[in-house]
Amino acid sequence: MTEKYDAFVIGTGAAGTTFAYKLNAAGWKVAIADCREYGGTCALRGCIPKKVLAGVANIVDEHNRMLGKGIDGGKIAIDWSSLIDYKRTFTEDHPGKREKGYRDVGIDTYHGIVRFADESTLIVGEKKITAKYIVITTGSKPRKLNIPGEEYLVTSEEFMERKELPKRIIFAGGGYISFEFAHIAARAGCDVKILQRGDSVLKEFDSELADMLVKASEDAGIHVIKGKELKNIEKTPDGFKVTTCCKDSGEDEVFFADMIIHGLGRVPAIEELQLDKGNVILDKGGIALNEYFQSVSNPRVYAAGDCIRPGPPLTPVVSMQADIAASNMIEGNKYTADYSVIPSTVFTIPPLAGVGITENVSSNKHKVLFNDMSQWYSSRRTNLGYAASKVVIDESNDTILGAHLLAPNAEEVINLFAMAMRYGLTATQLSSMVFAYPSIAYDINYMLK
Repeated sequence: MTEKYDAFVIGTGAAGTTFAYKLNAAGWKVAIADCREYGGTCALRGCIPKKVLAGVANIVDEHNRMLGKGIDGGKIAIDWSSLIDYKRTFTEDHPGKREKGYRDVGIDTYHGIVRFADESTLIVGEKKITAKYIVITTGSKPRKLNIPGEEYLVTSEEFMERKELPKRIIFAGGGYISFEFAHIAARAGCDVKILQRGDSVLKEFDSELADMLVKASEDAGIHVIKGKELKNIEKTPDGFKVTTCCKDSGEDEVFFADMIIHGLGRVPAIEELQLDKGNVILDKGGIALNEYFQSVSNPRVYAAGDCIRPGPPLTPVVSMQADIAASNMIEGNKYTADYSVIPSTVFTIPPLAGVGITENVSSNKHKVLFNDMSQWYSSRRTNLGYAASKVVIDESNDTILGAHLLAPNAEEVINLFAMAMRYGLTATQLSSMVFAYPSIAYDINYMLK
């Protein structure tokens, strides 16, 4: 027997959930499926559990920074085993609650790998399903490196499930994953290295503030080593031998560790869908779409999230994409996404946040305001040591084109800059706002001078 639906959603993360509920609310007969636990990457294997770990790392670091400045006793470190137990209280019940939420509103749920049989037919396990529309929100996975010993790499997901951490950890790659988890591991007492192939790290962010974060990382005991491309990994009696190729000299250099974390990028998780049978073509490894999030080759298919290429791979962005795409499915293709003002943060200590253009793409028509905030009250209050801001302003009309922060609570303050940019507030208007004092938001008045 073939089940029939108005829409079948593949993936139960932020994007898939947005699709399912919005289409269901419009009166459509909807089903959703996942080959893993319900909930997706962010809730189970990404943002949410990571921020739990990062929060404890920050508490530990604040304690140690304030020793002799109001805090008595010795240095402390993360109790990793109990932290992982605490982290699981945020994730263990989530799949059941997510599935129950679907069922409570009449969305049918399926478990298993989904494959295309033809343009409108899917196979889930032994069940055949036809749908007027098929929605793909399968997310991403760590990319294959095709190097000897790749099987020894540990993903960030596996890292967050370990009940114990080894002494020596290498993070391969200089992006979000490596820096965030390196800061956590360092506060757990690990000997941490980050190996970056190129000369710069965290390329999505302002390069000067990223370099300041590298210094803060080094002070925290994290060794950031640039120009080292991963070549192969060998298992040894004492752990792992990591061979890298030096970018400048071409000579190999060897490092030793007990664990190597994969932080070298992610790719769309679409291999098992058999997209060719559904006439769904790809573009640069992601599902090829028009501006309405509709497949360019199969009009029955819409997609959003990390399995497509437009837009940064951030949870609020994929939810926005899904909301727009669902509206297009319901009303006809009318709506497109605006990615011009998307704030993002790397949750290190201190956090690094940014929105809009960076100084390196500014012109002589732009004014760049840089402030070293390390001696400002908001930073000195907790003996932070590293803090700075950079704001790019269009001198012709006083609008804010970019804002970048390395500072306590940067993840919150960047949202105020993003809101000002989105709704056209000038720098003068934003700085005239009376913020609560003393607060990091109040510092905006000084960042714009």
